[in-house]
Amino acid sequence: MTEDKGGPDEEDPHDAAIDWWVRQRAAPLAAVEKSEFAAWLADADHRVVYDEIERMCGELDRLEEPVASARPSRIVQKGRVRLAAAAMAAMGLAFFLAPADLFLSWRADHYAPVGETRFVTLADGSHVHLGARSAIAVRYDGARRNIALLQGEAWFEVAPDPDRPFVVEAAQGSVTARGTAFDVTLEGAGARVAVTEHSVRISSGGAETVVSEGEEAVYDHDAPASTPTPIRLSRATAWRRGKLVFEDRPLSEALAALSRYRRGYVYCLDRSICAQRVTGVFSSDDPAQALREIEAYLGLRALRLTDYLVLLHY
Repeated sequence: MTEDKGGPDEEDPHDAAIDWWVRQRAAPLAAVEKSEFAAWLADADHRVVYDEIERMCGELDRLEEPVASARPSRIVQKGRVRLAAAAMAAMGLAFFLAPADLFLSWRADHYAPVGETRFVTLADGSHVHLGARSAIAVRYDGARRNIALLQGEAWFEVAPDPDRPFVVEAAQGSVTARGTAFDVTLEGAGARVAVTEHSVRISSGGAETVVSEGEEAVYDHDAPASTPTPIRLSRATAWRRGKLVFEDRPLSEALAALSRYRRGYVYCLDRSICAQRVTGVFSSDDPAQALREIEAYLGLRALRLTDYLVLLHY
């Protein structure tokens, strides 16, 4: 098994917390890793998530069998620790994720649960189509129409109102409509914006970028948006028709999309697995079959510890 050297992906705090917990017990952290972990843990939300993971996995020692013969190799130990940690995570996963979703639904004005989408008409006549496991908070006043995308993905069809800009806040950036329809997806620490009608203005990292119809742009936290690139609108809106389309995307991104349609957690035992690229069209109505197809496509094996936890390995 390849030994990880870089910091954990920031796609989801829960993923990163499990990764850090496992790595600390697999081998002593290098100086640079200790620094990365300290910086990650300095975020108050990260600390809450990590403490919960540590609590759930605190009984790991009880799962390890006594060693009667020679001490196992470091790689074998690391694999055992990863599997044991994953097993402990599975035991608490249902109790961990459900409250998180419940808390999100409390914060949101509109929320679509796992495996379902929601079509919402706002007070001004604008329409929002929420993807599965997605949520928004609505903040309208006399001067501005603000929408915060709290999680997931949403498509917006904006009602004209020249006196009140329509602004979607996502990943520490904002997307301002210019008489338009567009899609915003939270991805890792950033967001992807695809425009299906007219144009939008993205403000992020101290810069502004105009994205026109038939284009998309991405941005990370505190970074300017990328140069807009052409897209097929049918792909950008495929999720609204029950299809998940990936064109040379990392497996981690595909798993994040699937997680909005299935309960549970899929964990890559080696980071190189989640870095593999996926191309295909999958049905969101059957995420379990989609996962099996991806496994076959990439030549992966899956260890299903429970209905809630799948471990991918070579």
